[in-house]
Amino acid sequence: MFHNSLLFLGGMGASEIIIIALIVLLLFGGRKIPELMRGLGRGVREFKDAQEGIKEELDDSVKQSDTKKQSTPQPQQ
Repeated sequence: MFHNSLLFLGGMGASEIIIIALIVLLLFGGRKIPELMRGLGRGVREFKDAQEGIKEELDDSVKQSDTKKQSTPQPQQ
């Protein structure tokens, strides 16, 4: 799944990446790039934290439902 999401980078070589980096440098300037990268890093960190929080909530709800099933007496047939 992760491999498929990076297929658009498959056709790019080092020269294309350098050209894109130069264009970004010209557009934003040397002072803005660190700010942009910090903001991007914060965004990625918040996304990962939210993803972990959701995973923990799901795990907790599964554990609670399992304990409810075990504590509830089952009717005998």
